[in-house]
Amino acid sequence: MMSTKAFTLVPAIEREQLLGDRDRGSLECVECCGRNLYVGTSDCFVYHFLLEEKPSPGGSATFTATRQLHRHLGFKKAVSELRAASALSRLLVLCDGCISLVHMLSLEPVPSGARIKGATAFALNENPVSGDPFCVEVCIISVKRRTIQVFLVYEDRVQIVREVSTPEQPLAVAVDGHFLCLALTTQYIILNYSTGVAQDLFPFCSEERRPIVKRIGRQEFLLAGPGGLGMFATVAGISQRAPVRWSENVIGAAVCFPYVVALDDEFITVHSMLDQQQKQTLPFKEGHILQDFEGRVIVATTKGVYILVPLPLEKQIQDLLASRRVEEALVLAKGARRNIPKEKFQVMYRRILLQAGFIQFAQLQFLEAKELFRSGQLDVRELISLYPLLLPTSSSFTRSHPPLHEFADLNQLTQGDQDKVAKCKRFLMSYLNEVRSTEVANGYKEDIDTALLKLYAEADHDSLLDLLVTENFCLLPDSAAWLEKHKKYFALGLLYHYNHQDAAAVQLWVSIVNGDVQDSTRSDLYEYIVDFLTYSTDPDLVWRHADWVLQRSQEVGVQVFTRRPLDEQQSGFNPDDIISCLKKYPQALVKYLEHLVTDRRLQKEEYHTRLAVLYLDEVLQRRPCTPDKGAEVTETQAKLRRLLQESDLYRVHFLMDRTRGAGLPLESAILHGKLEQHEEALRILVHELADFPAAEDYCLWRSEGRDPSCRQRLFHLLLAVYLGPGPAAPERTVAAVDLLNRHTVEFDAAQVLQLLPGTWSVQLLRPFLTGAVRDSIHARRTTQVAVGLARSENLIYKYDKMRLKGSAIRLSDKKLCQMCHNPFLEPVFVRYPNGGLVHTHCAASRHTEPSSPSAGART
Repeated sequence: MMSTKAFTLVPAIEREQLLGDRDRGSLECVECCGRNLYVGTSDCFVYHFLLEEKPSPGGSATFTATRQLHRHLGFKKAVSELRAASALSRLLVLCDGCISLVHMLSLEPVPSGARIKGATAFALNENPVSGDPFCVEVCIISVKRRTIQVFLVYEDRVQIVREVSTPEQPLAVAVDGHFLCLALTTQYIILNYSTGVAQDLFPFCSEERRPIVKRIGRQEFLLAGPGGLGMFATVAGISQRAPVRWSENVIGAAVCFPYVVALDDEFITVHSMLDQQQKQTLPFKEGHILQDFEGRVIVATTKGVYILVPLPLEKQIQDLLASRRVEEALVLAKGARRNIPKEKFQVMYRRILLQAGFIQFAQLQFLEAKELFRSGQLDVRELISLYPLLLPTSSSFTRSHPPLHEFADLNQLTQGDQDKVAKCKRFLMSYLNEVRSTEVANGYKEDIDTALLKLYAEADHDSLLDLLVTENFCLLPDSAAWLEKHKKYFALGLLYHYNHQDAAAVQLWVSIVNGDVQDSTRSDLYEYIVDFLTYSTDPDLVWRHADWVLQRSQEVGVQVFTRRPLDEQQSGFNPDDIISCLKKYPQALVKYLEHLVTDRRLQKEEYHTRLAVLYLDEVLQRRPCTPDKGAEVTETQAKLRRLLQESDLYRVHFLMDRTRGAGLPLESAILHGKLEQHEEALRILVHELADFPAAEDYCLWRSEGRDPSCRQRLFHLLLAVYLGPGPAAPERTVAAVDLLNRHTVEFDAAQVLQLLPGTWSVQLLRPFLTGAVRDSIHARRTTQVAVGLARSENLIYKYDKMRLKGSAIRLSDKKLCQMCHNPFLEPVFVRYPNGGLVHTHCAASRHTEPSSPSAGART
C-alpha cells in the first residue's frame, strides 16, 4: 500500500467547550446542518454550536465552534440520535425510545408536543416519495418486534404512513424512496415497503460485529459485509462497485467521494472507491462516531468532535504525480469528473494527462507517454523544447506555466546517458512523424517539420529524403544550416528545390559530383541531375549546365533535351539552338537528331540530311582501308540504311556525291532507288554485291504502297538484269529461276516466256508455269463469273422494264402533272417508277420524283 494524504484531521469542539468543568456526561451523537453543529450527550443534553471555517496559512482549514444554546430534554437517559430537518427548522431527537421535535435554533419543543413513541432507531428519507415540501419522511425501527414504521413529520405534528413487517428483528436501517436497506439479525436485505417485496443481499452476524447501513447516493447503500469488506449494494440487490477491505471491527463508515472513510478502535482508514486500495491511515483512539453531513465528514470521541478536511482533489493528484504514481493519479482525476464543472474539469484533466505523459516519458515508457500526449492534446512544442536546438530560432514558443515537468532539457532528464538520449530521439522522430499530418500540428507545422528534419539528419535516417521530396514546412534558414553542419548536401539541394531555389540546388549537386564537397547519399547523382534538368521549366538553368552534363557524358547528358516533355519543347528550347550547342559533342548531336527525326518525326530536310551525313561520316571513319564484302554491318551503318530507306526528306543528290567512290554499294543502290533509277540500283545489287535477296527486297521496298503494275515492272526489270550479260552467270540463272518460282504472281507469264532462253527445261520452271497456268485459269474463270453476273443483272433490268411497259395507263384531261399540276394536252408523258405522271419538259427540268403516285385534282 502506498499512502496518499487525502484528509487532514482538524479539531472542532474540545472537551472544555462541550462539558466545561463537569465530570459527568459524554458525547453520544452528532448532527451537522450547514454551519449548525448539534451534539447530544449521555446526560440528556443537546448542545448547539455555530461552526465557522477559516483557511490556515498551510492550506488546510481550521474550525471554530461557538456554543449558542444547550437544553436538557427532561429524560434521564442519553440522547441516542439527532437529525436536522432544515426545511421545517426542526431537530429530531431520539431519547428514551421517543423522537421529539425541537426548534433548530431555540431548541424549544414544539408547542403541540408532537412526538413519535416506541422507536429504537430512525433514518430520514433523503429521496422522499410524498412530494410534500412541508414535511419529511422518517423511517423508524419500532419497539414492536420485527416492525418498521414510516411517518410523515410536519412542523408541529406527525402522521404514520405505513407499518411493515420484517423477516427478522431489524438492527439498522437506511431509506431511499420506497426502498429500505435493513440490517437484520442474520442478514442484510432490501425491502420495498410499497410492494412488500424483499431482496436478500448477504449474511451478517450481529453477535460478532456492529451493523453498518449507509445511504451513499441515489438507490445505493454501503454495508459492513463479512470478512472485513465494505460492500456496495443498489436497490436492485446488485453491486456496481468492487468492495473495499477495511477492519474486521469497523465502528462507522462514511463516503466522501471518491473515498470511503472507516473508523475502528484505533484508526481512521481511507479507501478509494475507484481502485479499492487503502490510501491513508490516521491514528484515532477512543472514536465511536463517524458520519458524513453534506460532504463533511465528522468523527468524535466521547469528549470531542473532529472534522476530516479533504485536501483538494487537484492537490492530491499533484502529490501522486510528484510521487510518480501515474495510474493512481489518472484514476483519481477521472473520478473527480462528477464533482467539478465540465469546462474546468476538461482543462484540469488535460493538464494532468500531459503531466503524466512527461512522467512516463522520463521513465522511457514511450508507448504510454504517446497515448497520454494524444489524449491531453499536447502542444508538441512542449516536447520538442526538451531537445536542445531542435526548435527553430525564429520560434516564439514558451513553455506552459506552471510547468508540465521539472526538466530543463533532455540532458538533465537522462543524466547524460547517451543510450537514453538516443532512445528519446527515436521516440520523438516517431511521434512527430505521426502527428505532423493530424490536427495536432495545426499552427506548429514549421516547428514540427524543422525538428523532424534535424533529427533525421543527425541520425542519418532514410526518411530525411522522403520528408524533403513531399509537402513539408521546414524553415529554410535553420534547416539549411543544420544540413550543412551534418554534411547532408544532397538533402540540402532538395530543400533548396522545395523552396524554389533550383539554381542553388543544382550548383550544390554539381559540387558533389565534381568532388568539391563529400556526400555519398546517391551514387547516381549525375544521372539524377540530368533527370532534374530534363524536367526543369527554367531554360536558363538548363542552358547554364548543359555543357557540364555533356562534358561528363554525351550519351547521358543529351537526355536533358531528348527526354524533355513535348509541351516544353517549344518553350526556350528551339531545336536549331540545341543543335548549335551540340556541335562540339558529335555523339550527343547524333542522339538529338535521332530524337527529332525518329521520335518527334519532324519533317524538316535539314535534320534528315544532317543525320544521314553524320551516320555516313561515322561509317566512313570506322570503315577499314580495304573493303571487305563479308564485313559485319555496324549499328551506325544499319541506322544509315534504315534512314535512307524510310526518309523522303534528305537531299539525295548531295548524299549520292558523298557516297560515290566510298565503297558503299548498298547505300548507293538505295539512293539510286530514291531517284527512281531502278535499273542502276538493281545492277549494283546483282552485279557488284551479288546480293540476290537484297535485290528482291529492293523490288518490294520500292513498290510498297504503289499500284501492282509498278511492282510487276520492277520484278521484270530484275529478271532482265539476271538474264543479261555479266559475270557470275550461273548464279544469276539460279537466282532468276528462284525469283520466278517464288514470285509467280508478280510476273506476266507471256512476257516472261519471251525472255527465257530456249535451253531452259520445263521441269526447271515447273513451279512458275504451274502457278502461271493456275493464275490464268483463275483469272479467266473469275472473268466468266463477272460476265455471268453482269448478264444476270442486265436480264433483271430488262424484265423490270418490260413489266413497266406492259401495264396500261389511262390519260385524260382530268390527269394532272405531278410537278406543275397542269393537265396533259398531248398523249406524251413520263412515268416514274412510283406511278407518277409528269410532262416531258417537266421531267427534263426536274430530277426529283413526285411524292405521290396518284393524280392531283383540277384546281
